[in-house]
Amino acid sequence: MKFLYLCLLAGVLSLTACSPAKPEFQSIDLTGADYAQGFDLMDAFGQRRQLSDFKGKVVVVFFGFTQCPDFCPTTLSEWVQVKKSLADKGDSLQTIFITLDPERDTPELLKAYVAGFDPSFIALVPQPDQLPELAKQFKIYYKKVDTGSAGHYTMDHSAGTYIYDGQGRLRLYARYGLGPQAMSQDIAKLMQ
Repeated sequence: MKFLYLCLLAGVLSLTACSPAKPEFQSIDLTGADYAQGFDLMDAFGQRRQLSDFKGKVVVVFFGFTQCPDFCPTTLSEWVQVKKSLADKGDSLQTIFITLDPERDTPELLKAYVAGFDPSFIALVPQPDQLPELAKQFKIYYKKVDTGSAGHYTMDHSAGTYIYDGQGRLRLYARYGLGPQAMSQDIAKLMQ
């Protein structure tokens, strides 16, 4: 009996030793999720963009708005740091910013905003009537909030980043505050 048990144990261990190790990420692993599968939107230059346009690159998608005082500029600055940390592989990373405030975020404003972080960053502009379905598809929370000052408002919104591998598959969700070092390590693993 003991011999049989040892044989079974050896067999199980040999099977697990032969299977490739699943990479461990610091971001939330969303591999196989059935949401946030892509987009079909106009960029700030009037060009239609889809996730498939970036095949071969790791793509990060962040939702926000240009008048955001904290989450958006912090997140975009961190993606600049991630790109720099990747050195010669930095060109294989594409950052995409999708506005949640198409009423105020004009194409001209978005061009200048993302270019202020990195000229390779792309801003996408959903039409106001596209935004509810897009947010539902990506499980993004957003809400216009009146500031009490005549005609002024801000936007409450989700602050994480979706990360896609070079084949356009959703792989990770980087929570706000994860930091550029952890995100760089995750991106490097996806690029292997």
